[in-house]
Amino acid sequence: MKFAEKYGPWALVTGASSGIGEAFARGIAARGVNVVLVARRADRLTQLAAEIEADSGVRTHAITADLTGDDALQTICDELGTRRIGLLVNNAGAGQTGAFLDHDLDTELAAIDLNCRAPLMLAHHFGRIMRAEGRGGIVMLASIAGILPAPMFANYSATKAWNRFFGEALHAELTHDGIDVVSLCPGLTQSEFFDKVDFNPSQWPAPLKATTIMSAEEVAAAGLRGLGHSSQVVPGLSYRWLMRAARMAPSGLPPWLTDRVMRLALPSR
Repeated sequence: MKFAEKYGPWALVTGASSGIGEAFARGIAARGVNVVLVARRADRLTQLAAEIEADSGVRTHAITADLTGDDALQTICDELGTRRIGLLVNNAGAGQTGAFLDHDLDTELAAIDLNCRAPLMLAHHFGRIMRAEGRGGIVMLASIAGILPAPMFANYSATKAWNRFFGEALHAELTHDGIDVVSLCPGLTQSEFFDKVDFNPSQWPAPLKATTIMSAEEVAAAGLRGLGHSSQVVPGLSYRWLMRAARMAPSGLPPWLTDRVMRLALPSR
């Protein structure tokens, strides 16, 4: 089946106002599928929706919603009306770098709501609709931090491990229902994410600086290519080699190294 036949007529992308979410929205629209854009920034969503319609000729619909709220799913469903979602991209996420015990507890709990609870609710709701029609797709935005434990990024790393495991389990489970699921595990990506946290990779020594910083467009394209073909996608050859090397290392070595690497990129405390 063609992409639009398998995953249309509408896709829903969370965290769509910038970065990987925006890249997914544009990439999906370029494949002929209408796009529902979900995020908190209404002005940015309105602008992006107009740009996508002008560039791709598809229809768009912007929904302003806080995915950490108890009414998030109801808000989205009310706004959707009769639009049928054939592709769900669970992209929205947040996290804090630095020592876990120095962080505000409510902020860390909100990250779990956004990174785990919201994707679960959306996958459950729209997955049932897809199952009834025998087709559809779900993208879970994980991370290489969900493959390797990331000290000084502990809660975020744990939530991304949840996304990866959830996505890979659903990949096996829902294939019998005609639903494709992929866990997308990018490394460093050009986006607003690291603008919001105290993290500066320029402080790394030369060998680490050579690690690929991928564009959001490259990451989203890798995820869309993997949909229907793989349970997990790690974009970028350098990151795939890194994951292979980590799997062969003694279990305690990758977290130990990651702790030291992360501390180099964090401000002095």
